[in-house]
Amino acid sequence: MKKITIAIDGYSSTGKSTVAKQLADHLGYVYVDSGAMYRAVTLYAMQHDIISKNHFDTLKLKQSLGSIDLKFKKEYVWSKAHIFLNEQDVEDKIRNLEVSEFVSPIATIHEVRKKLVAQQQQMGLEKGVVMDGRDIGTVVFPNAELKIFMNASAQERAQRRYKELLERSENIQFDEVLKNIQERDHIDTTRQDSPLVKAADAIEIDNSEMNLEDQFHTVLQLAKDRIAGRI
Repeated sequence: MKKITIAIDGYSSTGKSTVAKQLADHLGYVYVDSGAMYRAVTLYAMQHDIISKNHFDTLKLKQSLGSIDLKFKKEYVWSKAHIFLNEQDVEDKIRNLEVSEFVSPIATIHEVRKKLVAQQQQMGLEKGVVMDGRDIGTVVFPNAELKIFMNASAQERAQRRYKELLERSENIQFDEVLKNIQERDHIDTTRQDSPLVKAADAIEIDNSEMNLEDQFHTVLQLAKDRIAGRI
């Protein structure tokens, strides 16, 4: 059976990573969480006094890119691949709201995007890959055989994210999460370099009213049809 490249783009907290990983597992494809790569760079910037609430030293960030090594590793065959920053597992550290607040500004830097896009394209050379992000179908894999664009209302996305953070025992208010979602939407869609936009040939899925099972089966059917050449 032929292998294809599947690009899943969309707004934050639309469940892109969840469905991308489910799809990759089902098809036996490689899953790449591009958002985790940007979050890891953001964590590095926070740890090295490059970015904070009142400070963003873009020059220092650009000069530091050569010191940032990113890898995805699996501890076990059946486990989710974790992202490693300079050989340190940072999968849990990159998922909090503080990193979320800074990841969009970090992702606007051209040199950051250039470095990560090159790595992502290298990962997809042999096809059989599912990658999610915000510019996968438009920039990273413009020739992907299947492009999906995930969407949902800001209120619904904030509710999902709020529940996730509470489950991690974070002390957070819903209004803070909603504000973060809205701010990220604005930055992602208006940035000059690779803004979040639906590719002309992408299939849009609004999952505001979908559960995870319905979402997965919808995407899986699209993938099966594309692999078989039916669409």
